[in-house]
Amino acid sequence: MALAANGYIRRLTRRLTEDIDQLDAEELAQSVEATGAQRACDCRHGEEVTMRGRLRSVESCAQSANATVRAELFDGTDPVTLVWIGRRRIPGIETGKQLLVRGRLGDRDGQKVIYNPYYELLGDS
Repeated sequence: MALAANGYIRRLTRRLTEDIDQLDAEELAQSVEATGAQRACDCRHGEEVTMRGRLRSVESCAQSANATVRAELFDGTDPVTLVWIGRRRIPGIETGKQLLVRGRLGDRDGQKVIYNPYYELLGDS
């Protein structure tokens, strides 16, 4: 019983003293692993990937010739930029939403990117 109490106190102390963003990233990475999705840090350019994560940012570029929606998906390990070409807005694609995405991982200016990914909305964070 005392051993379990020590473990609880240790976890509680860690939660109260560590960086909130770091804890959030760790929890997100663990939940992604539990679903069987690939971790962004393990994926390489050119691979077909299935990832799960939370949208950290969403922006729309509504120029008539180059309409795009860009979002940053974070799974707790690495960010991946999602780009939907030819779209001005996508209902449900909002900061804080969780997604499951599938597509071919590319590279844009040294960053991981997936163009026109298939996606499923999974709910709020």
